[in-house]
Amino acid sequence: MTRTNLFSILLAAAVALPAASFRHAQGQTNSTATAQSSVDQDVDLLRKDVRSQKKQIIAANLQLTDAEAQKFWPIYDQYTADLVKINDAKYAAIKEYVQNYDTMSDEQALALTKQIIGVDESAAQLRQRYVPIVNKVLSGRKTALFFQLDRRLVMLIDIQLATQLPMIQP
Repeated sequence: MTRTNLFSILLAAAVALPAASFRHAQGQTNSTATAQSSVDQDVDLLRKDVRSQKKQIIAANLQLTDAEAQKFWPIYDQYTADLVKINDAKYAAIKEYVQNYDTMSDEQALALTKQIIGVDESAAQLRQRYVPIVNKVLSGRKTALFFQLDRRLVMLIDIQLATQLPMIQP
């Protein structure tokens, strides 16, 4: 599979479920627990699918030797698990934003803003922490490539999420 095809697949996955889920959640101001559970499951499935596709893209682009792969993939899996924990806060903030969009107070808006900035800071700190760990098993160039790919894929997902969420009104 080519890089372009993999990016297209990832992009399509990033667009598909959030748009439907967020519109569904926004339209349900008096939603039931069942409807909310369905939205949560949709987002959960999307996140798992995106992680799988992200791993495929990284594998296709890093071109690891067998020895490098044996050492790198356990580190990648731990990095991803740590990043998932951080991103749980991002998706909680998005969910809260969607649920309270029409009735959000100034205090809620500021709290969500701080929460998202905190997520960004935590993700950056995680990457900083993992650079030397990855560099112990990969060359400097492959380490740089891994983090370039990781950031670009995260940015693609973030752009798609941002285009699906309405801007807050003053």
